[in-house]
Amino acid sequence: MSTGMIVVLTGVAFFLLTCVALLDIARKDFGSIQMKALWAFVAALVPFVGVVLYFLFGFRKGKRPAVDGPAE
Repeated sequence: MSTGMIVVLTGVAFFLLTCVALLDIARKDFGSIQMKALWAFVAALVPFVGVVLYFLFGFRKGKRPAVDGPAE
């Protein structure tokens, strides 16, 4: 496997992790819109490190909204 291929695969992996982090941030409630925006900016705009920081520190801070039961 060449060095170029490793670089490309690493970039693709971090891009996918960034997408997963942004989707997770969009679904969770962080208590305020400012905290949600801060985590989104950190995950999206700080290359490589932002996603790692989100998964280490921010992933458990957000709360998923309660799912209501089926409407009758």
